[in-house]
Amino acid sequence: MNGVTSIIIPTYNGLPLLQNAVAAIRLYTDPVQTPYEIIVVDNGSEDGTAAWCVREGVTCVSSAYNAGFPKACNKGMRAANGDYFLLLNNDVTVSFGWLRGLRQALDGSAGVGIVGPVTNYASGRQQVEHSFGSMADFHRAAADVFAHEAQSWEPILRLVGFCMLFPRALYERIGELDERFSPGHYEDDDYCFRARMHGYGLLMCRNVFVHHQGSASFKQRSAHEVSQLVERNRALFIAKWQVDPANFM
Repeated sequence: MNGVTSIIIPTYNGLPLLQNAVAAIRLYTDPVQTPYEIIVVDNGSEDGTAAWCVREGVTCVSSAYNAGFPKACNKGMRAANGDYFLLLNNDVTVSFGWLRGLRQALDGSAGVGIVGPVTNYASGRQQVEHSFGSMADFHRAAADVFAHEAQSWEPILRLVGFCMLFPRALYERIGELDERFSPGHYEDDDYCFRARMHGYGLLMCRNVFVHHQGSASFKQRSAHEVSQLVERNRALFIAKWQVDPANFM
């Protein structure tokens, strides 16, 4: 499978999550079959993230402060060398065949610009019910899904940015994430909407099941603060496009 995938992971004071995410990538990604690089974007962490990246040989792009998810992703994409970009939350644990499955969907579907997996935790159609009681159970379930739902790809109107793959060519055509949505929420809806406006399709890959802890970066905020942020960014999306993003759920 030709082409390097740049896996871009923004993080802020989430070193244990990042360590788990990187360990899973290394365990479940064949670097010969699907070559990749990992780029961590450290949003001013104070937990030793940058030093850990140096010890692990992981490329780290550091910021002096927490600029949020969209800005961090943009910094990572600017530093990336790959032919494909994959935006990944630090609280995602990937599984057997994950990158190969996503790449097959993207490369094997004419006109498709962005693909994403299914998961245990997400807003919208990407959340699925695959029973598991532990992480070992999760990995068994994910391997079973990968084996039995090969090329089970569905068109979708929007993908959540916890794990989103697209070619560099799309990035060069439609640009970066819109930083007006910082620190996060609706920047992924906006990116998918822009891709569709440029004629690209989106696919949800039912054969790729990843584990998502969910909202880890926003748990340091109160529920009221998060609610206010979501409503503010929803209003920004509507003001920008004159359409309610709920129409694409």
